[in-house]
Amino acid sequence: MRFVIQVVSQAKVEVEGKIVGQIGKGYAVLVGVGREDTEAVADRMVKKLLGLRIFADENGKTNRSLADVNGEVLLVSQFTLYADCTHGNRPGFTNAGLPERANELYEYIIGKVKETVSVVEKGVFGADMHLTLTNEGPFTIILDSDELFPKKP
Repeated sequence: MRFVIQVVSQAKVEVEGKIVGQIGKGYAVLVGVGREDTEAVADRMVKKLLGLRIFADENGKTNRSLADVNGEVLLVSQFTLYADCTHGNRPGFTNAGLPERANELYEYIIGKVKETVSVVEKGVFGADMHLTLTNEGPFTIILDSDELFPKKP
């Protein structure tokens, strides 16, 4: 599972010219689900996401969490986070989760974030979306479950 987390002052996602999700200060998160991902992996990723201390404190140090700043979250599914560009110039996506399972895990992640965060918005799984945001900093973090939680041999 992969999350691309951007600290934003505002973000919105549109489908066919209509806003389907919009937030103020918080995280815009691109969510990529891999073929081997499970609810257990999602739980660990959400815990890490919500525990990050990447908002500035009164001294300008990244020391505050999403909860500390009463932040909001916009979650957008993006299978292209699993692009394999190792062979040729056209990416392959065989490592991305199959659509039905990926959507289940995406919705599961949304539900888990909603347990803690008061404002959670989302995109539309599988839709052609337009994401607009103001990245503060810019500050972007990539979480990859294979790096954070390596599988035991």
